[in-house]
Amino acid sequence: MANWFGIDRLFSSTSRKALNTWVDPQITPASADELYLNPEQPIVYVLQSPSFSNLLVADEAAQRLGLHRPTEAIDSHLLQEKQSFFYLTQETTQLSAQKNRFEYPERFVRLIEAVKNNDNLDIQLVPVTIFWGRSPDKEDSLFKIMFSDSWATPNALKQLVTVALNGHQTFVKFGLPLSVRGLMTAEMSSSLALRKISRVLRVHFRRQREMAIGPDLSHRRNLMHSILQSQAVREAITLESTEQQISPELLEEKARAYVNEIAADYSYQVIRGLQITLNWLWNRLYDGVDVHHFDTVTNVAQDHEVIYVPCHRSHIDYLLLSYVVFTKGLMPPHIAAGANLNMPLVGSILRRGGAFFLKRSFKGNHIYTAVFTEYLHLITTKGFPIEYFIEGGRSRTGRLLPPKTGMLAMTVKSYLRDHSRPIVFVPTYIGYERLMEGSTYIGELRGAAKEQESIWQIVQTTRKIEKIFGKVHLSFGEPIYLTELLNQENPQWQSTPFDAKLKLPWLNRSVDKLANIINTHINQTAVINPITLLSLALLSTPNHAIDEDVLVKQLNLYKTLAQKVPYHSRIKMTELNGAQMIDYGVQLKAIRCVHHPLGDLICVADNQAVFLTYFRNNVLHLFVMPSLVACLMQHNGQLLREQIYQVISSLYPYLQSELFLTWSQEQVEILVNQHIDALIETGILTHQDNLIFAPHPNTEEYAQLVILGEAVKETLERYYMTTSLLTERQSGTISQKQLENLCSLLAQRLSVLYEFNSPEFFDKAIFRNFIDTLKKVGLLQSDEQGLLHFDHRLNEIGTQANLVLRVETQHTIQQITNVSDDDIAEAMAALERKEKKRK
Repeated sequence: MANWFGIDRLFSSTSRKALNTWVDPQITPASADELYLNPEQPIVYVLQSPSFSNLLVADEAAQRLGLHRPTEAIDSHLLQEKQSFFYLTQETTQLSAQKNRFEYPERFVRLIEAVKNNDNLDIQLVPVTIFWGRSPDKEDSLFKIMFSDSWATPNALKQLVTVALNGHQTFVKFGLPLSVRGLMTAEMSSSLALRKISRVLRVHFRRQREMAIGPDLSHRRNLMHSILQSQAVREAITLESTEQQISPELLEEKARAYVNEIAADYSYQVIRGLQITLNWLWNRLYDGVDVHHFDTVTNVAQDHEVIYVPCHRSHIDYLLLSYVVFTKGLMPPHIAAGANLNMPLVGSILRRGGAFFLKRSFKGNHIYTAVFTEYLHLITTKGFPIEYFIEGGRSRTGRLLPPKTGMLAMTVKSYLRDHSRPIVFVPTYIGYERLMEGSTYIGELRGAAKEQESIWQIVQTTRKIEKIFGKVHLSFGEPIYLTELLNQENPQWQSTPFDAKLKLPWLNRSVDKLANIINTHINQTAVINPITLLSLALLSTPNHAIDEDVLVKQLNLYKTLAQKVPYHSRIKMTELNGAQMIDYGVQLKAIRCVHHPLGDLICVADNQAVFLTYFRNNVLHLFVMPSLVACLMQHNGQLLREQIYQVISSLYPYLQSELFLTWSQEQVEILVNQHIDALIETGILTHQDNLIFAPHPNTEEYAQLVILGEAVKETLERYYMTTSLLTERQSGTISQKQLENLCSLLAQRLSVLYEFNSPEFFDKAIFRNFIDTLKKVGLLQSDEQGLLHFDHRLNEIGTQANLVLRVETQHTIQQITNVSDDDIAEAMAALERKEKKRK
C-alpha cells in the first residue's frame, strides 16, 4: 500500500509538472484579496465533477494567488482532512448525476458534520470553475475551438485532447466563499444541510457556465415549436385567418418562415472563429481597445438577465461589444440587428454569431409582431444576454439620439409576464477617435440618400483596414434594475395579472422613463479622449487655427475643469497633457502643425473640420455648464451669481432634453456656483462678493474664456432661430413638421453663409427635440390641425438671447428668419419633391 501511495504521488508530481509547463491559465480574480476570505477559518475548494486535469489547474491557480492549495491537507485542532477539495458530483454524465443527485462526497458529508458538531468551526467553500478554450484573445486555431468547453461533459479522451490543444487558453474563476455555517440553521439536519448547500453550489456552477457560454441551447425545432404553439401566435393566426380568409395551415407556415427569418442560430464555433478574425482586425485598425468598468457586468451577470444598451456610433459597435464581452470570459449577447443586415453570406455569419433580425416596422403585421414578441420573451426568460440600440440607428452627429422605445416596451412587457429572472440594463458608451463611416454620415446629413448595406459596401470597407483609427473606448455605465424602476411607477405591479391587450398609462410612463435613464447613464460613463478635447478647442476658434502654446493651455484648462467639477464618477479622461494631445492629434492626421517664426500654429487638418464636430459632440454634455457660464461672462463683462443662475436655469430644460444631462432642475443652482468657483480658482474669472467679473479683453484669460464659451453657441443659435421663426410667423400659422423643415433649411443657409459648413448644425432631429421640449414645458401647444400655438412667454427666450449671443448674430438670425409666405411655400414644395425623389 505504501508502495502504491508513492507511485501515486510520483504520477501526480509528474503530471503537475507536465501540465504546468503547458497550461497558462487566466485567473479571476487577479488578487486573493478580492475573495474576502477569513484567514481564521479553513478553505475547501469545490469542483463540479471529477477531472484530474481540472484539479491540477485549480491547484496551480490557488498557488499563484498565494492561497492554501486544494491538494494540501487541513490540519487544525477543529478539523483534519488529507486534502482541501471535493467534487460536487461523482458522476461524469448529466444523466447519471441526475439519478444520483442525493449522493454526496464523503468529505462533503464529514465537513457538514464537523460544523454541526462544533460551534467554533466554520468552513469556507470556494467553488472553482474551469473552462478550457475560454481565453479567446489568444485562440488562433479553429481546430482548437472544436475542443473548447461546452455544456457537454467531456470524456477522458476528449479532455486529454482539450488540455493538449487549449492549455494556453484556460480560464479559471474562483467564486466568492460560501459559509457553511451561514447556510445552516441550528435545528437543520445534516441531510437537509447537504441538500441545501449542494443546490446552492449547483446553481452557482450553472450560472457560471451560463455567463461564459450561455444557457444550454434547446434544439432549433423545440424553439420553433414553443413559439408556434404560444397563445399570442395562435391568436394572431386565427385573427388573420378570419380577416384575410386564408387557411390557418398556410398562415402557420408563414409564422414558421418568420421564426427562421428572425431567430439567431447560435454557434460557439462561429463565435470563436469570429473572435480570431476580429482580433486580427482590431490590431490593424486600432491602437488598442480600452475597456472601463467591466466589473459592472461581472457583478450582475450571475443573478440577472443582462441587456446591454450601448450608444450606436458605427457598424463596428455590433462586433466590438461582443468581442469585449467574450474576451472577458462571459457569453456574448444576442444582438437585435436590422433586417437590412441579413445579407447573403454576411447575414448567415451574423446569425450564428448571435444576431437576430427584425424589420423596422411591424405595423399591421399581426403574425410577425406575435412571433417576434414571443421570440424575445423566450430568449429573455431563458437567460440569454441581449444587446440592442435604443437610438434606433447610428448617430450621424455624435450626439445621443432621442430613444426609440419599441424594443424596451417589448422587454418590459415580457418581464411583466414572467419576472422570475430579474432584468438589469447595462448602458454602454462606445467612443472612437476616427470613424469609418464619417464621409457617409456627412453626405446623409446634407441630404444624400442613406446608403443601403450590401456585400459591395463591405468589400469597400476592407480598403480602409490599413488606415489608423486611433483607440476605441468601451465604458460600462451604472446598471438599471427593472424591478426597482417598476416599483417606483406602480408598487402593485407584481400582484396584478398582466394583460398585454390592456393599455396601461403607468407602463408607457415606465418605458419612457427607462429610455431616458439609459441615455443619461450612457452619458455618465463617457470617455474624454484627446480627439474630443482637440475638437472642442479648435472648432471654437476663428478659422479653426490657434497658437500652439494657447492650445496647450486651453486643453489643460478643459482637464482642470473636468477634475474640479466632475460630471460623474464613471467619466474617464485621457492622461495626456495638452502638448501630448497635440502630438497625438497630428499622428492621427486630425490636425496639423504650421511652423512659423513667431510661434507654431495648430490647425484642423484639410477636410477634417466637419468630421471633428462629431467627436466634439461626444463630450459636449460634459462641458455645457462651464461653457454657458463663460458665454454669459464674455458678453456681459460682469454679472451677479443670481443672474447667471437664472439664465442657465431657464435654458436647462432644453439642454437637458437635448444632451441627456444628469442633473435635476433642483441641482442647477449648486452646479452653476461650482463652475463659477472653478473658473475663479483657475484665474479665468474674478469676483467681489457675489459680483463676478470677466477678465480684460486683452488678456490670455479672456482668450481662454472666449474659446470655452463658443462650444454652446451653436445650440443657443438654434434655439433663438426656432423661437424667432415662430414669433415672426405668429401663433397658429405653422405646423411642427413645417417648422422643423424650415428651421433645418434656414440653419443650412446660415451655416454656409456665416459659419463653416457643418451639417450637424442643421440636423432636423435636433430641432424636433427642441420643439418637443417647448411643448413639454407648456410654451407650445398643437391644435387639432397640428398648428402650433404660443403666447408672450415664448418671447422670454428671445430676451435671454441678448445675454448670450452677439448682437450681430441676433440680427443675422432675425434677417434670415424674415421670410415671406411665398418663400416658405416654395421651399416646402421643393423639399417635398426632394423627399419623393430620395424615396
